[in-house]
Amino acid sequence: MKRARRQRKAGKKQIAEAESWDEGVEQAQEASPTEPDETGWKTSTAHLSGITRLARVGVWALVASGPVLGVMALLGSSSPARGVTKPVAAPAQASQVGPAGFAELFVSAYLQAGQGSERDLAPYYSGSVALSVKPGTRTATQSTVIASREVQPGYWSITVAADVTAQDDQGKAKHLGVQYFRVGIQAKGPAGAGGTAATGDPVAGYAATSLPAQVAAPAALRPGALAYDSDRGSSSTDPAIETARGFLTAYLAGTAELDRYTSPGARLQAISPAPYAGVKVTGVKDDATGSGQQKVPADGTVLHQLVQVEARDQAGSAVSLSYALTLKSRAGRWEVASVDDAPAIRASSAPSSAPHSIPTPMPTPTRTPDAVAATPTPSSSSS
Repeated sequence: MKRARRQRKAGKKQIAEAESWDEGVEQAQEASPTEPDETGWKTSTAHLSGITRLARVGVWALVASGPVLGVMALLGSSSPARGVTKPVAAPAQASQVGPAGFAELFVSAYLQAGQGSERDLAPYYSGSVALSVKPGTRTATQSTVIASREVQPGYWSITVAADVTAQDDQGKAKHLGVQYFRVGIQAKGPAGAGGTAATGDPVAGYAATSLPAQVAAPAALRPGALAYDSDRGSSSTDPAIETARGFLTAYLAGTAELDRYTSPGARLQAISPAPYAGVKVTGVKDDATGSGQQKVPADGTVLHQLVQVEARDQAGSAVSLSYALTLKSRAGRWEVASVDDAPAIRASSAPSSAPHSIPTPMPTPTRTPDAVAATPTPSSSSS
């Protein structure tokens, strides 16, 4: 409404200006006779009168359209803008957590089942099953999902790694090692459960499409080269090694406060309760270029370490551990700035393929009957 009032005021002002302009033009027409222009064109009173009438019509048209334009502007401001597309919510990404957990349970039940206990697989697979193995012969002592892929919406291929132990006919357990099983799992429910239904659908369910298929192990790899070129050993005269030793002893055994060994703002916290009674540093590698670290360099110098320790638990057993640390110099001393998530590797060093190696037991030497017969007995030698 305010905008409409402003338009009306502007219209009245334009009317007043038009009337004063008309009066000026008429006076100019009466006072000025027809004179030739410098360019040779003649300007007549009739010609000026036509221009005046044309300008007057344009001004009055603008004045008359003022209120209409104001109303249109008012309506346009209250209505939503056209041509602006509303953002469309991206579809939810399907989660593999539900199908993966279901596949892991199915593989464990499958390994334990046998002839006469096929019904134990009914919660996972509804197809016809006839097993010939004796129930309880195989057991998955540990299992975990190592790969998952959505074959099509709501249908998953899950690979489960299981550490399998088997029993022979005499009931003696034998460790078969890690075996790998692939399972097809259909999921029903929302994307968060691995399905394709709307987000608000609370119903979720899973079903295996067949018995597990045992597959080959994934490719074994040799890691790339680490970024620790200097081997410092475990010298007690190296300030950087002494900082690592004090920090890890406080971190694992709780013998001192970590603040004595950490940089300001590091926010590192010791393990509580302390899992070990003592810590011994057995070797340190770092990325320093010098031959030794007997002196602490200038403030702000950064050093990356890979520390091997032998920690003694409460029962007196020695446990080997490795820690990647970042140290920073300050005020003439080394301080631990962070416990790194993983040892540093060289940027250009990629892992390489390595064949799977399965240790084979050494055969026990046995005597053949002929060898036994050929062996002299004490009685024959005495004679």
